[in-house]
Amino acid sequence: MKISFESALGPHADALQLRAQRTEVLARNIANADTPGYFARDIDFSEVLSSQLNPSANGQGGDRTLKTTHAGHLEPNRSDPLAADVLKYRMPLMPSFDGNTVDVQTEQAQFAKNNLQFQASLSFLDSKFRGMLSAIKGE
Repeated sequence: MKISFESALGPHADALQLRAQRTEVLARNIANADTPGYFARDIDFSEVLSSQLNPSANGQGGDRTLKTTHAGHLEPNRSDPLAADVLKYRMPLMPSFDGNTVDVQTEQAQFAKNNLQFQASLSFLDSKFRGMLSAIKGE
């Protein structure tokens, strides 16, 4: 009997990767807090993870993936969750005069929350690996 890492770990490895990429997006927002005209972006974690786990179900009943309609178009990178069709714009609580939509307090709170969830996913994966190691050793 052959067991793959994907079946043994379930969605947790994908969740960890997605959390790491969301960290990049949130850090980019914080870094551009003073950039005029910068629009804060974020990833809808549950939407992206569910679409990765079940690509045929997207909640809208139709195909929402990017398509090339001309030979000169670049093929979208389907494996990159940070592709433009995945990132959402964050609505500002108080828009600034320079057009920047970053609310530093919101971004820092989301960054901290994402960090805690990343650590939880990492701890869960660690316990899964320890369990597999124990099974291999026959303990």
